[in-house]
Amino acid sequence: MKNAEFYYFALADDLPRKDKLHWFDTTKFKDIPFERIYPDEKGNWLNLTDNDFESLMPLIDKNNDNTIFRFSSLGVSTNRDEWIYDFSEKNLNSKMQFFIKTYNELLANYDESWNEIIKWSECLKTIFKRKEKITFDKNLLRESNYRPFIKQFFYSEKCLNDRLTQNHYEIFGTKLDKTNELIGVHFGSRLEFCLISTNLIPNLATFSLDPARWLPLYRYDIEGNPHENITNWALTQFKNQYEMELTKTDIFHYVYAVLHNPLYREKYEQNLKREFPRIPFYDDFSQWVEWGKTLMDLHLNYETVEPYPLKRVDSKTSEKPKVKLKADKINGVIELDENTNLSGIPVEAWEYKLGNRSALEWILDQYKEKKPKDVTIAEKFNVYRFADYKESVIDLLMRVCRVSVETLAIVEKMKPHTVCK
Repeated sequence: MKNAEFYYFALADDLPRKDKLHWFDTTKFKDIPFERIYPDEKGNWLNLTDNDFESLMPLIDKNNDNTIFRFSSLGVSTNRDEWIYDFSEKNLNSKMQFFIKTYNELLANYDESWNEIIKWSECLKTIFKRKEKITFDKNLLRESNYRPFIKQFFYSEKCLNDRLTQNHYEIFGTKLDKTNELIGVHFGSRLEFCLISTNLIPNLATFSLDPARWLPLYRYDIEGNPHENITNWALTQFKNQYEMELTKTDIFHYVYAVLHNPLYREKYEQNLKREFPRIPFYDDFSQWVEWGKTLMDLHLNYETVEPYPLKRVDSKTSEKPKVKLKADKINGVIELDENTNLSGIPVEAWEYKLGNRSALEWILDQYKEKKPKDVTIAEKFNVYRFADYKESVIDLLMRVCRVSVETLAIVEKMKPHTVCK
């Protein structure tokens, strides 16, 4: 293969299927206008870039200490989300007490049939084979960031979560009860680049497909003492670049702002499909810090922002209305159920996207009534009814609508300021 040459040709993606098939029927191989292609230094053959990405500041790099953040982590992988998470604290308590009681009964009889009464995993089977008993502890219930702008209660027993690791205890302390702020970054080719912040322990699949990587502001030692996660090296680089006094928290907010910048995402689109983000130095550091802090305040405190004044229309179509939770983006309407609509949703609210959905659509998706896949939960613990959460969901939609609109307004202001120092 040393002397091999590679040539490439692609039909336009926007061609209708009929036209593509016609092209294949009528075009001879010798007439295809192939272009010879060459790989870049990293072995990429397609979607090559010609920009300064490699010269920017690395956020994290396991092979390099000269990075902005010292430490990062994936979210929690449970391998049994339907058991471990719930909107209802009471129902989660019931599920986990049943799960642990059943496990211990099987352990007492040492029954390795791996029946489907509870959800097994290789990790749990290993614990079972070591004959380790599990004790229910209500103090292990925590609030969690399950999906964008969706909180659920979470049972934080280490042996019942396949990937609840030392990383998570470093972020939130040995009891997972410490205060912290995290930037969650999704990069890759299956979703558009996106990010969010949280102050709660995040799920591995926050954006549903490829996992996000989380960058905390602090790390906690075993005694519970906080340590800044932004490196001294990064602080020195920023101070030298801007010739001003600044803090590591300023850098944290600066990073959050830059990663929201639409021109940054456009310029480095191909890089962000393959690599973790790097950070440029933009003019007017203080302005970017202010934008980042404002965005983070919005995204962390979305439950307390002023609700957007959507119009609620109620009717008495049904005593037991059918749940809809559908979005009509063209007309700016959300149908909650047969009795209630919300209208007046501005176009820009749908444009604030996190992965493959807008923030509002994440809420609609997560609050739908869905039959659990787990047989035991479907039979014994399928108590979720949208009607029980309807008023809180309406309130959440109005507040996240405000967050969406204000986020887009800030992002729009960034474009004229995208000038490297």
